[in-house]
Amino acid sequence: MISPTQNTPWKARVITLFPELFPGPLGCSLVGKALNNQQWALETIDLRKFGLGNHRIVDDKPFGGGPGMVFRPDVVESALNAATQENFNTADWPLICLTPRGKKLNQSDSQKWAKCHGITILCGRFEGIDERVIEHYSLTEVSVGDFVLSGGEIAAYALIDSVVRLIPKILGNQHSVIEESHHDNLLEYPQYTQPRIWNGVSVPKILLSGNHAEIAKWRKSESIRATRIRRPDMWNDFLQSRQ
Repeated sequence: MISPTQNTPWKARVITLFPELFPGPLGCSLVGKALNNQQWALETIDLRKFGLGNHRIVDDKPFGGGPGMVFRPDVVESALNAATQENFNTADWPLICLTPRGKKLNQSDSQKWAKCHGITILCGRFEGIDERVIEHYSLTEVSVGDFVLSGGEIAAYALIDSVVRLIPKILGNQHSVIEESHHDNLLEYPQYTQPRIWNGVSVPKILLSGNHAEIAKWRKSESIRATRIRRPDMWNDFLQSRQ
């Protein structure tokens, strides 16, 4: 796997029926500034352009009956071929399909994809995508949570942001990435700032002590406590990682 360089910035290619939705929130804040500074790149591919006939049809009724429509495999094939004609090595440029039935996105996925040249994302819509094209291209099916969205575009925002912020120099202080939630299978410790006393509640004394070794111990303890109470699934993963 080859990491992106300054000459070839990390790129997200997004296949979507609604290219006008991008960059959307990805054009704001530090991630948006990095996009404008060409520290990473975004390309949208309009799926409708590969549609069939005068009306550019991209979907059809599902075989076997049922509600809704399904993306046609021949239409998706044309879009994927156009998107991957320069980068078909899926180790360096994974093909991702955003769908509610996919594997839930986690921090380790984002860390892995940040080391690639880029990713190609197919945004699902309607009742889904013909299974044959998913299998043919070995698409990695990804979900951002146990709920259903109208389409994959909003999920694409979350996925891309989670990856881009891990690219060196995007956030400025890369050390903050190491200490945040989900690093090392733990939630982040609680944070405090000025004023020292607010509504009668003081900042924990240990944070005012100046003893960085003890502060580090306290933060690790708080991370463990929060994970054990709030996310027993992550707590189990943390315990397994220590075996």
